[in-house]
Amino acid sequence: MTTPLRDFLEIPYDQLEELNLEAKAQRLARKPAGQIAEERLRYLTDQKSIKAVTVCFTDLEGRLHMLDYDKKFLLKSYDNLTFDGSSIRGFTAQAESDLRLAIDWGSFYWLPADFFGSGKVLVFGDVLEKDGSAYSADMRARLKAFAADAYTNQGLTFNAANEIEGFLFKGRDAERRYYETRRFDFVNEGGYYHSLPGDPLRSFIDTVAEVQRAMGFANEKDHPEVAPSQFEVNYSYTEASIAADQIVLYKLICRQVAYSLDMTASFLPKPVTGVNGNGMHTNLSITKDGKNQFYGTGAEGLSDNGWSFIDRILTSANDICLALNASVNAYRRLDPHFEAPNQIKASPVDRGSMVRIPIGNEKSARVEVRSVGPDANPYLVLYTLLKTGSEGPLTEGVRQTESYLPDNIYTAIDNFRASSYIKELYGEDVAARYADLKQASADRCPRLLGTRIKTGEIQFHHEVYNQALWNNF
Repeated sequence: MTTPLRDFLEIPYDQLEELNLEAKAQRLARKPAGQIAEERLRYLTDQKSIKAVTVCFTDLEGRLHMLDYDKKFLLKSYDNLTFDGSSIRGFTAQAESDLRLAIDWGSFYWLPADFFGSGKVLVFGDVLEKDGSAYSADMRARLKAFAADAYTNQGLTFNAANEIEGFLFKGRDAERRYYETRRFDFVNEGGYYHSLPGDPLRSFIDTVAEVQRAMGFANEKDHPEVAPSQFEVNYSYTEASIAADQIVLYKLICRQVAYSLDMTASFLPKPVTGVNGNGMHTNLSITKDGKNQFYGTGAEGLSDNGWSFIDRILTSANDICLALNASVNAYRRLDPHFEAPNQIKASPVDRGSMVRIPIGNEKSARVEVRSVGPDANPYLVLYTLLKTGSEGPLTEGVRQTESYLPDNIYTAIDNFRASSYIKELYGEDVAARYADLKQASADRCPRLLGTRIKTGEIQFHHEVYNQALWNNF
């Protein structure tokens, strides 16, 4: 029974879009953090109908954690928030568990009340050590710092746009219930670009697009993908640290909308055999003084900077594969029979290549890294690709060498652990922690996966169930 006594914040979608786009513009303009914090604190103080602030952060594997703080408490204590890091996978040991949480006021979002509840706003947080220094395993803070340093010292802006594929399945919690049901049920079998108005997949996509638009994503296009019941809702490129936040929010929005429709949005890379898997094609570019540094007169319309960026990624492809393909299930997707990008090469046309060079002009010239699974940590992915492409080791002639990405997580873990570059990229402690987490996940699943599931079908059931329990859902 509803009660007229409640009066919590509910904002129409057109006004939400205006508010969120304005906040996004402040981040893009690099408005001083202190000024933004002052504005947001004043807004929270004056807006009586806000009851709580949802503060988000991600762990080392990219799993989203959310805390609701009472607004009045947060206004008094926002500069002294703590949490138990030992309860977060990949964070501190039990003996040294306390960590701090600093509010990143620039990453402030007004939420559609019909999917997130009335009277709430959302903001991301940075994880800090007890002494207030940056926490080494917080990849969001690592990405932000790297991007800010490149802008301050070199005038460079890193840009990213991610094309994130997912499946829509019948029933709530379909991934966790897979062990019971032994199947995923499609809601639509129309295929690429094919769905009629009003069918379940089209209704889901339309609703996700509406929520994204309201949250300032700057939508571009949306459509069913190649596999049955598969979807993709695209939005425009933006600065890399904002783009990484939007990946987290995109998956959260999809899951919230699906749940409201008694369905499940799944971002497992390969939940169903015999059809295409889910990818997270990651488009990257670098600008300086508004000029695209990847646009030029070289092959495929790229500059020397663009090709150097590609060559550095190809040089370290095997080393960084575990960061881009972070689960046992991700290596099922790297199957060449389903347009899987498992070849360590760059091509404008071959979609089996790890890197593709899309058709572009001075504004849109970019590099598309196709071998990224949607269950990877988005902050880790963008930090890894941007830093590697900009500063990583370079092997001459790497484009002429025929080689392939690992076809199983064990080889990827071995490559990751053995790489001196990985230790330099993340630091030895963080690299070891990440590898240990992936080893633990891998050891719960069959070592040899294969492409076709016949007599070993029950092993695949265990694999999907374990991924749903332990990865980013």
